[in-house]
Amino acid sequence: MKDVFVTDAIRYIGADDMTIDLFESQYKVPNGVSYNSYVILDEKVAVMDTVDRRATEEWLANLERELNGRTPDYLVVHHMEPDHAANIQVLAEKYPQMQIVGNAKTFTMIRRFFDFDLEGRTVEVKEGSTLSLGSHTLTFVMAPMVHWPEAMVSYESSEKVLFSADGFGKFGALDTEEDWACEARRYYFNIVGKYGASVQALLKKAAGLDIAIICPLHGPILKENLGYYLNLYDIWSSYRPEEEGVFLAYASIHGNTAKAALALKEMLEQRGVKVVVADVCRADVAECVEDAFRYSKMVCCAASYDGGLFLPMEDFLHHLKAKTYQNRKVALVENGTWAPSALRVMKELLGSMKNVEICEKTVTICSAVKADTLRQLEELADAVAAM
Repeated sequence: MKDVFVTDAIRYIGADDMTIDLFESQYKVPNGVSYNSYVILDEKVAVMDTVDRRATEEWLANLERELNGRTPDYLVVHHMEPDHAANIQVLAEKYPQMQIVGNAKTFTMIRRFFDFDLEGRTVEVKEGSTLSLGSHTLTFVMAPMVHWPEAMVSYESSEKVLFSADGFGKFGALDTEEDWACEARRYYFNIVGKYGASVQALLKKAAGLDIAIICPLHGPILKENLGYYLNLYDIWSSYRPEEEGVFLAYASIHGNTAKAALALKEMLEQRGVKVVVADVCRADVAECVEDAFRYSKMVCCAASYDGGLFLPMEDFLHHLKAKTYQNRKVALVENGTWAPSALRVMKELLGSMKNVEICEKTVTICSAVKADTLRQLEELADAVAAM
């Protein structure tokens, strides 16, 4: 793993995981993931979070190297999810004089996850609490439901560093060279996306801080052009479209619905509309969720199935509902040979989402794409372009 520099006093001690197949047992991470942890070396020493149990040995070695014989005074626990907190007991037992810093909910969760005795070892913080390490001072900011109820962040004022917990994180190991926004967007909408109101509340608090460096628990340390990242988080957490365009999702059994979807794509592009297409039967559903939130409009084309909706499309729409998809315009295309039913189910699912406008013009394909189908798709393209 490449060397990661934060500041002279704030050292990176995290680890890349290139062997994991699914993050949280559901998200594909072809470029791995990083588990970030830091240590602040001052008159007193503070370890900022631990790492997943998959990286325990590397993390401990990194910590011992930076300590160079010193003993941690504090372990600050920003977030109790096991990919960051798995080694709390390991560290507590290794350094029995070390105090553990967290809020009331943090300590409730520690007792649920671990068996060691917390008596006399806790430093409980609240909104605005401070912890002096010498020349470095941490101020704690509560961030409930970003994305667990105990989550908090901390701000180190002398070097203007925000320890942002899962905020501003992304998939991908630190050794990976890739665009930040793509994997940060997929990470945000699939993991934090349901809690936009909570993220907005945290952003309002962060606006009052002079931030020079953001240290997240996943992904690269952010030091330049911080306004770019903050602006994206503001857009994402307020459920505003990031770009004008159409995400066209289709679920086709024998290829006829796919043919219609691809024909509609061409028609929309002829009208100057940006279109991104995904076959939800085969695409990564997390990427589909990402693109549905990224663009201002969506078209869903799906086959009917067992008197309802073809299951890959139904599953995709349930994912959107779980992540509180809202403030978008959607058009629908169904296919059915004898009793079309997909449209009804898609309308029911989308109708339960907040501020989702469904286009009045719909298209029903009766088995195969015929001349009349193409005429209807042209009319739908006009309607979508005008939405």
